[in-house]
Amino acid sequence: MEFKQVDRADLKDRIFHWPDIQEFRDEEATKKVFYETPNTVGAVWCMNPGQSLPIHSHEVADDIWIVIEGTADYYPECGQMVPIKAGDIIVARAGEKHRMTNNSNKKFMMLGIAGPTPIGFIPADHNDALKK
Repeated sequence: MEFKQVDRADLKDRIFHWPDIQEFRDEEATKKVFYETPNTVGAVWCMNPGQSLPIHSHEVADDIWIVIEGTADYYPECGQMVPIKAGDIIVARAGEKHRMTNNSNKKFMMLGIAGPTPIGFIPADHNDALKK
């Protein structure tokens, strides 16, 4: 069987190059959605030192984070923390709380894939765990 080579530009909605998507902002962590289907959504998250994602969960969506660059603190539930680094894959199933803070002095970047869509966003409060 012979294969016809196609140009990458012809697959711009199927092949993505994360260095072209990344965007760091001084004001806050940056989420750049690079695709969305009826099933899943993909985004590149860029965080400068000191930036955070708030603790939250998703009603029906799983949220998968793939750390590309740097280190950060991952909060799998209120009152819990674990360090993560480039190469780690983090899974938060529907209903599981999760948060991220770049407490290092270097940039942090991860890919996020979530689904099914719409993923919904349920904010949580870290202080609730501390009151118990």
